[in-house]
Amino acid sequence: MKFTLSWLRDHLETTATLDEIATTLTSLGLEVEEVTDPAKDLGAFTVARVSSAEPHPNADKLRVCRVETVQGEVQVVCGAPNARTGMTGVFAPAGSHIPGTGIDLKPTKIRGVASNGMLVSEREMGLSDEHSGIIELSDEFAVGTPFATAVGLDDPVIEIALTPDRADCAGVRGIARDLAAAGLGSLKPLDTTPVEAAIPDAVAIRILDDAKEACPMFAGRLIRGVRNGPSPRWMQDRLRAIGLRPISALVDITNYVTMDLARPLHVFDADAVAGGIHVRLSRPGETLDALNGKSYTLDGEMTAVCDDRGVLGLGGIVGGVGSGCTEATRDVVIECALFDPIRTATTGRKLAIDSDARYRFERGVDPAAVRDYVEVATRWVQSLCGGEAGPVVVAGGEPAWQRSLTLRPTRVRDLGGVDVPAAEQRRILGTLGFGLSEQPDGSLAAAVPSWRGDVAGEADLVEEVLRVHGFDNIPAVSMPRLGALTRPALSPSQRRVAFARRLLADRGLLEAVTWSFLAPEVAARFGHADPELVLVNPISAELTVMRPSVLPNLIQAAGRNADRGFPDVGLYEVGPAYRDGTAEGQDRIAAGVRAGAARPRHWSGEPRPVDAFDAKADALALLAALGAPTGNLQVTRDAPDWYHPGRSGVLRLGPTVLARFGEIHPGVRERLEIKTPLVGFEVMLDQVPMPKRTGGTARPTLALSAFQPIQRDFAFVVDRSVEADRVVRAAKGADKTMIDAVTVFDVYEGTGVPEGSKSVALGVTLQPTERTLTEADIEAVAQKIVAAVSKATGATLRAG
Repeated sequence: MKFTLSWLRDHLETTATLDEIATTLTSLGLEVEEVTDPAKDLGAFTVARVSSAEPHPNADKLRVCRVETVQGEVQVVCGAPNARTGMTGVFAPAGSHIPGTGIDLKPTKIRGVASNGMLVSEREMGLSDEHSGIIELSDEFAVGTPFATAVGLDDPVIEIALTPDRADCAGVRGIARDLAAAGLGSLKPLDTTPVEAAIPDAVAIRILDDAKEACPMFAGRLIRGVRNGPSPRWMQDRLRAIGLRPISALVDITNYVTMDLARPLHVFDADAVAGGIHVRLSRPGETLDALNGKSYTLDGEMTAVCDDRGVLGLGGIVGGVGSGCTEATRDVVIECALFDPIRTATTGRKLAIDSDARYRFERGVDPAAVRDYVEVATRWVQSLCGGEAGPVVVAGGEPAWQRSLTLRPTRVRDLGGVDVPAAEQRRILGTLGFGLSEQPDGSLAAAVPSWRGDVAGEADLVEEVLRVHGFDNIPAVSMPRLGALTRPALSPSQRRVAFARRLLADRGLLEAVTWSFLAPEVAARFGHADPELVLVNPISAELTVMRPSVLPNLIQAAGRNADRGFPDVGLYEVGPAYRDGTAEGQDRIAAGVRAGAARPRHWSGEPRPVDAFDAKADALALLAALGAPTGNLQVTRDAPDWYHPGRSGVLRLGPTVLARFGEIHPGVRERLEIKTPLVGFEVMLDQVPMPKRTGGTARPTLALSAFQPIQRDFAFVVDRSVEADRVVRAAKGADKTMIDAVTVFDVYEGTGVPEGSKSVALGVTLQPTERTLTEADIEAVAQKIVAAVSKATGATLRAG
């Protein structure tokens, strides 16, 4: 929401400075985003008069001008074709910064003639692209008048961020009311005196039965004999300052009242309206050529303002070209109506129309001021365009909005932590427009004003008192100590999230933060089936389903990186995934993807593409860091179908799935248009068991054996379907006290190995702790290993 300082002072009687107003607005909850004061940037530029303009002695297209300035007469060499004797322009002295070009002026010589300053164009001032000539001003301005004052740019513009509940502050008057309550002045009265009808003519207005909820009230007034020309300069300046383009007096009036009073209006050319005006729901297939230059096809759920020929506009959103006002307009119909906020918002989203009217109607406008604002608009039209007004015609009626709330003065202290005197509470609420009456028990009965649809309970009244009194006045109070010992702010499971992020970053992955939503067709490929995960109000038509997995967004992010020339990338995200719509159906997942080459090109060796073992290593590293018993994990092949069926796995602790890893299924990569090799992993953080703590928080003593470890290699022939992990686990379990580590260092299929079998070579490390092993001891352990592997997998020791 933007407005100018002078505009605010039309409603607020105040002597407060711009800085005081900006500070108070933020303290009221109307956060100031920016204050723009063009006069500061344009302070060096002043009105000047050209006393003479003679041809340049050394250039045909240049003129040597003698310019009267506030600092005296100076000589300026100018190339503008409209530079001439007697004209009034804008002078930039030497040393000033030209905003439109970014240059700093210096005294110079142009073709041998001294030039001290510049006569500037609109483009050089950053006002427009016009640079065919220098700026010409009216002779009414005295030499030395600040340029900003001459062109109406001396009015600071304030921009505030509005929360959706403060619909009343979508107009300048609502903002002024809040500032008055904060003690920065007094709210000026608004003239809503009825304008007497001078002619009997009226427009027929109806609300059809199917639209009575969509439009509960519609008021209109016919004014004949208007003259539609440009609006006054002050109105144009204000509209331009807030980013609106002046069009004509009639259109500018509606825009001005929209921003001034948070009340959208519309003006129809009465001669373009066939018969009367009626409001109904649109019919599927109807079209509207709108004032924004676009054509729209309507469905059967939109609020349509119509005449006997068809749709004139969409209620609360945009009007149509056919009934718009032009310079030829002589008779007009002023519209002031109430439109359903939800239907207005839905229509705007369907048609992708963002308008100032929609912004206000979907947040809620004042339901009690429909007639008053017709009178305000009538007064504006007659003052700027003339004309004679007919009677106000109203269809429907004012909806019930009246409600009264009770405020116990002590609740301000109980809920807000600050003791505000009861008299101050009454002053604040009264200035904000609440009707107050004191009850026998000392409480206040507060009648909520019609423009405050956001106030619905006693806590809302407390909030109003607190924000106007000042949140800064709430004392800082230490939290009570509930025990002698402090407790950590985060639980161990919460600390895991930050720890997982650090660990994955240490492994060379880059953190990504993606949406928790997916396109439905992508979500279906990753296991989505629960209708509860479909969003009722999605932020985009492409993001309508809560994600069942974190991987899809990471995969697409990797694809975007590849499309932009970065095919070798590793990404991770720690965030939620959703199995169903319940709280228990939300899982915390640490997921990652690696794409392209596992390492960059290097002279020492050829790069290799990423594979499932890279993803497995990431998953195991994270599980180990989280304290999971990785030595007891089982690897199974039942990974979800978004992984490659032969190049993926699941890490389990008993029946519990701790992680999944593998190469992404080619069909998924094709669906998401990913051309590079891609692997991924998912670690279920909530499923990883918490490590058992014994003996406090100190690390256990490091136990090192004094005896040298011994390496022995074994090669087993097993069926091709047997996982190497089963062989490793069997060998490791043969003698848990003696065997320290078992690794796979070779897998072979081919000559010397029976068809349908493979050779798995293990490296076994034996670590004695009590004495040096003899050959007999080593042989005994070797026999245990062979027997255990044979029993568990059916393997035989490979000869040779």
